[in-house]
Amino acid sequence: MNGVHDLGGMQGFGPVHPEVNEPVFHAPWEGRVIAIRRVLGAIGKVRPSGFRPTLEGLPPADYLSHSYYHNWLDGLVHQLLEAGVVTLEELAVGHPAKAGAPVVAMKPADAVTLPFRIPPALVKANVMRRFKPGDHVRARNLNPTGHTRLPRYVRGKAGVIAENRGVQALADTNAYGRAENARAVYAVRFTARELWGHDASSRDAVYVDLWEDYLEHA
Repeated sequence: MNGVHDLGGMQGFGPVHPEVNEPVFHAPWEGRVIAIRRVLGAIGKVRPSGFRPTLEGLPPADYLSHSYYHNWLDGLVHQLLEAGVVTLEELAVGHPAKAGAPVVAMKPADAVTLPFRIPPALVKANVMRRFKPGDHVRARNLNPTGHTRLPRYVRGKAGVIAENRGVQALADTNAYGRAENARAVYAVRFTARELWGHDASSRDAVYVDLWEDYLEHA
C-alpha cells in the first residue's frame, strides 16, 4: 500500500544504529506476543495472511513510534476483536466476561510441535508464464489502496528477470481472504543506479521477488 508502512527506499529517518549483542526479545512480553500469534494461527482463530494488512492499517504515527512487537500487539488486538475472540470490555479488565470460559487455547505439549518457520508460500497450480530469465521488464507504476508486495521504490523501474521463483498466491487478494489467484513469481534484478540514480554504486544491484501482475515488458 502507499503509506509509511512501505519504508523501503524512504529517506529522512536518520541513521540505523545496530545494537551490539541484541537479544531476541528485549522484554518477556515480546516473546508472549509472538507465541500468541502463532497459537491463534494454528487453531484457526485468526488468518495468518491477514496480519500484514492489519499492521498497515495502524495509524502512521503509532506505527513509526512504537517498537516492532508493540505494533505486533496492536495488530493482534485488532484481529482478535475482528474475529470476535475477545471484546473491548474483556481487554479492559484482562479476563473473560463469562465465568469458566476457557483461557488456554493450546496445551504446552502441543505448542512445542508448531513449526518455527513460516510454511512454504509455493502453491501447486499450472500457470502460463509471460517472462523467462534474461527478459527485460519494468515494474508497473501501480498505486493500490490496499496491501501489495510491489515496493514503491521499484515502481516504474527497469530490471531483468534473474530466475523463476515458482507459483504463489497473489498477496494483493490472498491477504484479505478474497481469492488465492495463483501467479508466477520472478526474482528481478535492478541495478542500484536504476533505483537510486548515478550517485549509487555501479557494481551493486537489488533482487526483488515480484508477482507477474506487477511486471510488463520493457
